[in-house]
Amino acid sequence: MTRTPTTDDRGIDTSWLDALDQEHQVAQETIDRLREIIGEPPADLEDRAPIVARPGDALEIDEIDVICEDGEVRHVDGSLPEDFPLGYHWFQSAEGRRRRLIVTPGRCWLPEQRSWGWAVQLYAARSRESWGIGDLGDLRSIRRMAAEQGAGFVLINPLHAVAPIPQQEASPYLPATRRFLNPIYLRVPEVPGAETVDLEEDAGRALNDGELIDRDAVWARKREVLMRIFFAHGGGEAFGRWREEQGQTLQDWATWAAITEEHGADWHTWPEDLRRPGSPALAEYVEQHGAVVGFHAWLQWALELQFTAATDGMTVIQDLPIGFAGGGADAWTWQDVLADGVSVGAPPDAFNSAGQDWGSPPLIPWRLRDADYEPFIQSIRATIAGAGGLRIDHVMGLFRLWWVPREGTAADGAYVRYPAEDLLGIVALESARAQALVVGEDLGTVEDGVREAMAEHGVLSYRLLWFEDDEPATWPAEAMAAITTHDLPTVAGLVGGADLDEQREQGTGTEEELQRGRSSLLEHLPGVDEGSSPEQAVERAHERLAQAPSLLLSATLDDAVGEPRRPNMPGAADRPNWSLPLPVLVEDLPAHPLLRTVVRTLADGLAGDRS
Repeated sequence: MTRTPTTDDRGIDTSWLDALDQEHQVAQETIDRLREIIGEPPADLEDRAPIVARPGDALEIDEIDVICEDGEVRHVDGSLPEDFPLGYHWFQSAEGRRRRLIVTPGRCWLPEQRSWGWAVQLYAARSRESWGIGDLGDLRSIRRMAAEQGAGFVLINPLHAVAPIPQQEASPYLPATRRFLNPIYLRVPEVPGAETVDLEEDAGRALNDGELIDRDAVWARKREVLMRIFFAHGGGEAFGRWREEQGQTLQDWATWAAITEEHGADWHTWPEDLRRPGSPALAEYVEQHGAVVGFHAWLQWALELQFTAATDGMTVIQDLPIGFAGGGADAWTWQDVLADGVSVGAPPDAFNSAGQDWGSPPLIPWRLRDADYEPFIQSIRATIAGAGGLRIDHVMGLFRLWWVPREGTAADGAYVRYPAEDLLGIVALESARAQALVVGEDLGTVEDGVREAMAEHGVLSYRLLWFEDDEPATWPAEAMAAITTHDLPTVAGLVGGADLDEQREQGTGTEEELQRGRSSLLEHLPGVDEGSSPEQAVERAHERLAQAPSLLLSATLDDAVGEPRRPNMPGAADRPNWSLPLPVLVEDLPAHPLLRTVVRTLADGLAGDRS
């Protein structure tokens, strides 16, 4: 019998179930602290919070006018007509009060045909033209290679912007914003106006010589050259028109970025009169620093141009992190919606007995509703834009998040509930509008009802060979199937033992735990043992992956070139996580013999399905 945790009136679960279905009670001290942080919702919240509905749904409002997105006024009496337009509308009462109405199709857009594709850590995919880091020009090359190989998509790491300071954040999963891109990914010689200055390209390309990706050095070089291009060229009328179209959202980002260069990456430490968007002092700052603000806006224009060119003609699945940096731009913009004094993480489990603290502040559920879901809408829309696909990291966060009080450890946290039905409806609306598929990363402990709700809304599940006990042939059709992720061992690293050696060096577990973990993963590769070569193991792993009937089959470039090191090893603080380049340059990928074997294996698997 499944036990349902008790949830209090502020959305806090008073207990939680672990992966072994063991129940744990949350300490009363934790509950009291989280109740204090969440605060008491206003008495009239239910009368003003947005309504998310589908055409044909009955409404709690009997008779009212609706001002649609296009300005048309429709009278609604009791329920939405079946032909009511999708979108973001407003109820308008006779007294002039407004309330948001979000009309969703309820299901995400899905492609008709199965396909396979590459999962790419873009920063790692360097070419001979890169300046020390894989860039949007390299993404364009990978997309073209994938298309020629018959692939249907490319899945990339989050490309969201971090603070533009000398010490660059390495993790793609702790961005300053989920609405704007990181200019470190610009292919500098292709920026409009680049021909007007001396790019010193040899110095840029020399950054490729490093064994690791040195983001600090890359950003210092790129920023210096990009600033010269901006002052020499400025983008002209095209940039001016684009900037005006973006409005206040872009202006706020560019303002935050400019202040960050002077006062640091955490807005809490800025001069007090700059800490709130819209303050008179902020307007004065922008007037005095208009050129720098303009530079950061211009970088986003250049990024949009290059991203559009890089993704043209293929589904590129962008990754949406679960949160953002507490001192970053999104936290600054939405500070009144965020919980102060807590961060998001995970409870203790089989992979981490101490639990995890990911460092991002959560949105307070009732404040998110009171903000008309705008922070969530903007993040989804921006990440899904122009690419055709979205992967939602830790999709369980649409249902509940593990809140870790600042005063305690991750084990001292509790789950806080979110309005999942509304959030899934918004995801479905943005998916339908962008004609973009959505994948939910539902790995780890998944509570009852989550995968059922995902399936109902057309959100693809995410199934891994390393995790699934069932044979790949039995995996669900509405899923993305893969072998591993950025946080787990590569095939070559697992079979050859290099990953185990590195875990020992980093002290990520006892010898017994590490050996048991490796043995459990090897069980998913029948016919492969410690005597098998990495190449044999990679081929066998992809043969098994190709048996899955899932809509999407995803292979990593790391596996396809036999890379023994995983991109990220959680808990290994001294390791150069997120900074390991692929050992094969982008231009040389198509001819790599093991990669060609992976392509043939996956293509044959899909061809056999169609025959």
